[in-house]
Amino acid sequence: MVDVVADNAVSEQPLALKKRDLGPLTILFGKENGKYPHGNSLVITGADKTAIVDPCLGVVARKGQLPAVDMILLSHVHEDHVAGTHLFPNASCHAHEADAVGMTSIEGMLDIYGFDGPLRDEFKVTIENEFFFEPRADVIEYKDGEIFDLGGVTVTSMHTPGHTRGHTCFLIEWENEQHVAERLVYLGDIELTGFGPYYGDAWSNLEDFERSLAFLKTVEAKWWLTFHHKGLIESRAEFLVMLESFRSMIDFREGNLLSFIESPRTMDDIVEHRFVYRPGTGGSMADQVERRSMGMHLERLVRDGRVEMKNDRYTSCLLYTSPSPRDS
Repeated sequence: MVDVVADNAVSEQPLALKKRDLGPLTILFGKENGKYPHGNSLVITGADKTAIVDPCLGVVARKGQLPAVDMILLSHVHEDHVAGTHLFPNASCHAHEADAVGMTSIEGMLDIYGFDGPLRDEFKVTIENEFFFEPRADVIEYKDGEIFDLGGVTVTSMHTPGHTRGHTCFLIEWENEQHVAERLVYLGDIELTGFGPYYGDAWSNLEDFERSLAFLKTVEAKWWLTFHHKGLIESRAEFLVMLESFRSMIDFREGNLLSFIESPRTMDDIVEHRFVYRPGTGGSMADQVERRSMGMHLERLVRDGRVEMKNDRYTSCLLYTSPSPRDS
């Protein structure tokens, strides 16, 4: 069943927001299928408890039309995933132990990004004013494999770091009316877009992200839900195709980087060229993301013997013929 609700909270012009019921789950779709700064949140209604996953700006827009919630489950601590937590002050708030400090204070959240100077100050104002951030000193830490039993519905945490240290997917399981087991995986910011994986923050890690994507290939489920853009995917086969396309952007960036540094290049040259964002994308935030992201690629390329660094310049090893450890 798909319903709509008018969104007046973040736009002068009303916009119909969709929702979809799927057994004990209600997907609250955001604007443009959850395009940033919006997202797709999930309400899980068990016989004993109700949980909301990643309450976003679309949840804020639905204020007054939301069910009573007993717990908030966060896939990770980024501003767009916590914008609606302030609406549930009496609900317990749960975040992975590696990210939980981000919910305890605005400074804790800013540390996850690693911005400094004026950019840090500007982003602080954005988080507080546009994403309604309110710290939760009482945040409860969960670990990988923790099971939340809501009564007839279970939610199992699957730690999938890379985007952040604590990024987590949730495996949600229940029985339908025919007593057949059903499974949905909430993917958080493993968003399966053409942009590819984002690992440009201080608490991001490229190789952790790759391991997380490889792990998700082994998970069995009928449905898959992304926080941004793609929304609900209703076939594991389709999910696997999208997952590989998403993962391949890492190889695409790395290939472009190796081609670019066939001539010696400084890190500033690499940052200016743009490999994560489109050429010409400006701004100090984009600079930091490029520097961190390409820095991770370069670190392992140097380690693997595929790139040399001399006089603060990186150069591809054109005579390198042995297979990379990654090739195996």
